[in-house]
Amino acid sequence: MLNCDFEVVSRFADAGLSLPERKTEYSAGYDLIAAEDVVIPSMFNMVDEVMGNLAFEIQPNEYLTLETMAELTKQADYRPTLVSTGMKCKIPDGCYLELSVRSSTPLKHWIILANGVGIIDADYYNNPSNEGEIFLQMINLSPFNIQIKKGEAIGQGILKPYFTVEHDVHGGERVGGFGSTTK
Repeated sequence: MLNCDFEVVSRFADAGLSLPERKTEYSAGYDLIAAEDVVIPSMFNMVDEVMGNLAFEIQPNEYLTLETMAELTKQADYRPTLVSTGMKCKIPDGCYLELSVRSSTPLKHWIILANGVGIIDADYYNNPSNEGEIFLQMINLSPFNIQIKKGEAIGQGILKPYFTVEHDVHGGERVGGFGSTTK
């Protein structure tokens, strides 16, 4: 049996959160709950707000570079909503934790993961910037703002093995949370 487990991060130590669990014997995913109340704004409202506040004009057939889009995102504070699970996960070497929304979430609530599938690497656990706290990056496709309440099941985590190529070359060390492996 592999040595892995969920733990509550220190900032939620006294919040009374339950550890993720599988609901049935044959469930692959561990249900992840919201650690606190959060509102996920409607994507339509966010787009209208960003377009109304642009400092430059974009032509219909014009493309933005990744750098320009990153700057626009930073200026407008336009990004997916991070929903904390209040958890971290100790993951063994050769495995990762895959995050997804629950299968009924897009159908019933119009909420999706911005990155489609989240990947939590083993070295994310106890990283210096956020202790390895697991967040779901969520986008609300509905025309209405939606509130998620503390304790509501919002996603699932599935532990999976991975493989490397024969001539694998890697370097560096994780020093932070989201996006830290590209720095």
